[in-house]
Amino acid sequence: MSRKVLIVMITALSAAIAQAVAQTQSPPAVPPHPAQHRIEIYPRPLLYRRCVDWYELQNRPSGTVLYPQMRCWWVRE
Repeated sequence: MSRKVLIVMITALSAAIAQAVAQTQSPPAVPPHPAQHRIEIYPRPLLYRRCVDWYELQNRPSGTVLYPQMRCWWVRE
């Protein structure tokens, strides 16, 4: 065998080995994602806040002050 033929064969063999190694070291295939489950929401009867507000006189060291007050609660429609 001539030297040129031997060099060509070694180059081709090393390229084939490098390709085989690259294929074996590739990351494993990712399994498909499981199906997304649907979240179902069953709303309760609608609620809203009902509030009552008023002003209250409060005694302070600086004098009597008109102070806002508020009370709220949840009510069904």
